Amino acid sequence: MIRSELIQKIADENPHLYQRDVERIVNTIFEEITNAMARGDRVELRGFGAFSVKKRDARTGRNPRTGESVEVEEKHVPFFKTGKLLRDRLNGK
Repeated sequence: MIRSELIQKIADENPHLYQRDVERIVNTIFEEITNAMARGDRVELRGFGAFSVKKRDARTGRNPRTGESVEVEEKHVPFFKTGKLLRDRLNGK
């Protein structure tokens, strides 16, 4: 499912809301999650999962084409851990 499909589904299930309002709500939710993660905060949605940021240390990598050593800088990457309810639902429990 992509963002526009999510917006459409929410709008269809809530006919009392205008589509533009649903779009604004969904965009605000995603913006707040993104902003929190950019600050290094953890975002937990009970039953669904938790978004966090993990730090990857600098390391020496290899260019697969030439085999040459390459320095890879430290970086921060997003991480998602599923919640118990989501995991159970995916596994048919």
